[in-house]
Parts: sequence; C-alpha cells; structure tokens
Amino acid sequence: MISFSTFGESHGKAVGVVIEGIPAGLKVKSEEIDLELSRRQKGYGRGERMAIEYDRSQIISGVRWGETIGAPLCLLIKNNDWKNNVSTLSSEEKYKAQKLFITSPRPGHADLSGILKYDRDDITDVLERSSARETAARVAAGALFKNLLYEFGIKIYSWVDEIGGIVAPLIAKEPVKIFALAEKSPLRVFDRKTEEWMIKKITHARKSGDTLGGAFTVVAVDVPVGLGSYSNWESRLGGKIAGAMMSIQAIKGIEIGLGFKASSLHGSDVHDEIFYNSKKGYYRKTNNAGGIEGGISNGEDIVVRCAMKPIPTLMSPLKTVDIKTKKQVAAAAIRSDVCAVPSASVVGESMLAYVIAAAAKEKFGGDSMNEMRANFKNYKKYLEGR
Repeated sequence: MISFSTFGESHGKAVGVVIEGIPAGLKVKSEEIDLELSRRQKGYGRGERMAIEYDRSQIISGVRWGETIGAPLCLLIKNNDWKNNVSTLSSEEKYKAQKLFITSPRPGHADLSGILKYDRDDITDVLERSSARETAARVAAGALFKNLLYEFGIKIYSWVDEIGGIVAPLIAKEPVKIFALAEKSPLRVFDRKTEEWMIKKITHARKSGDTLGGAFTVVAVDVPVGLGSYSNWESRLGGKIAGAMMSIQAIKGIEIGLGFKASSLHGSDVHDEIFYNSKKGYYRKTNNAGGIEGGISNGEDIVVRCAMKPIPTLMSPLKTVDIKTKKQVAAAAIRSDVCAVPSASVVGESMLAYVIAAAAKEKFGGDSMNEMRANFKNYKKYLEGR
C-alpha cells in the first residue's frame, strides 16, 4: 500500500514528508517536485510569507540516480523564516519566555481546541503544526503520486470556480483546456472577466483587514474502471477522496459529480445512461456521478469540487477570550493570506493524486514499476474482452 506522513512546524527548521509504498523504478526529478511547490506558492491574495520562502525540495532518502529504489522516501523543504524564529521555536528549554506566548485564540482556527486537547499554555504549540504551511510537504509528495499515475495515463487537473461569492461561468471544454487557461491566471480561474472581479474583491478584503474563501474543482482524467470497492465502507473510493480533501486546512465541504444538486432532481435527470460500442466498450454520455458509482471508479473522469472557508487570521481581528486572563480581547493578528483558494486547488490535486495512486497500487500491485505496468496491461486486456 501507499501511505505518507508529513512532519515539521510552520516556522521551524523545515517541513517534510515520508512516503512509503512507491514501487522501485519510478523516475524522480527534483525540478518536477519544485515546479509543483512553486505552483502552491502562487496566487493573488497570498501573504508576505510567500515573499520570504523559496520552496525547494531535498530528497533525503529513497531515490538513487533518479529512480526510486523501493525504500521509504523522505523529502525535506527548509523554512527560510526559521532564522526569524530561532528563539520562539527552539527545542532548548533555556529559550522559553512568557513574553513569547500567544494567548488569544482565533475564532475559526484550531487554537482553542488545540490547547484544550493537548494541555498547552501557548497557542504557538498549536498554530505551528495546524498551519497550512504543512501542505507544502503534501504537494511535494503529490508530485511523486502524479508521476506514478502518469505511467498509466492518468492525469490530474484543477482550477478555481469561485472566490468570495463570485462564480466563474461554466464552460463546456475538456479539463485539460480549462486547466491550461487556469494556469495562466494569478487566481487559477479560467475566465478573465471573472478574474478581474475576484481580484477587486480580494483587494478590498485586504484593505479592510478581512479574508475570503471560495471553491475549486479537481479532476482526474483517464482513470480506469475498477479502483475502490463496495465490499466494505473503508474501501469506497468516494469516501477516501472525501476524507483526503476534507483533511486540507480550511476545506469545509466536498461534492463529487453533481453533488448536492443531485438531491433536488429526479433520478431520470441524475443517473448517467450506459451505452456500448465495439470501439469504446461501455461508456456514458454524461458524468453526473463524477466518475464513481458504488464506491468504484466507473471509467469516467473523477470530478471533485471543494468549498474553502475564509482564512481565520484577520488583520481586523474578531473578538475572543484570553486563555490566561479569561478577559475578552481581540484575536491574535498573525501574518497570513487574504485568500488562498488558488493554492488550495494545487493541494487538492496532490490529495486526489494520492488517493488514486494508492487505489491503483492496491488494484494492480507490484514492488517494481515493471511489475505494476505488466499487471495494469493485463487488466486492460481483460477489460477489452468484456
């Protein structure tokens, strides 16, 4: 099986990820990982932190001469802002100082729940790990998952649909074409007029010390039928995707295919009719199911849409209660983004790539890429005969 675990604090020495289960023989290039990291850092509405960090990955283990060797991979991304936080985040007890404590939890953040759960007196202990800075490690891992999927013709795309209530108009184009348009936009949105309105709204929010959320779509193209299972609830592909997407900081909702809209329609308007011809095999003319039926990929594009709440760090802070004095105060105003929806869409790509890569490894098996490719080829031949 494929799994990964991230480590590190937002302003600590580094963040990183350990990945297990990648077959031996997968080509890995640092520059490809770094390209994905740079995509995560972009976007109008990002904060001052992105001007400090210049994310680059270091491959610590698991790769030799440009190929995975079947061992766990460790990727490291140094934090340039560490030099400004050496005392604040030192592992040495001698640096501990009450004056460095943050005691005013931010509404909407993990601050208060975290200090109560872990019995801490300083919110720094919570915010450093719960920070979205952790997603840099996920995106580094996502670069490898995408490489693995590409070996089997599976590609992942994303774009931003909505920011602050401004919705981009639907366009009937293939995901790759929408993605190409989005990649040229500072907001990763495919419509230029909508982009202008969104930028104005983000600018206004910044001036007023506020933040904005939005929504984005992630699509996996050319996914074969048969990933996931209905045999038990833990094996359902849709459930795994939902869990992965909801694990991204600030994501508060997810839908696959028509999602919530399907609840208001008749079954005859929702379910995708099935057709067959000798060239295509089984196929559908619509994809309201979003590529998943009964917890299994059905051969259509997997379409996932996520809703992101506004970031809870406001420069015009909301009311809160100081955990030390128990008096009402303004929440901590920690340097942050105004809008990070474009960045979140890139993280969403990585998480969808992870779930599908893990499902593919489970389905096709193989300790080496050659073995996994052979198993996939045999499966494709089997499907052609059906």
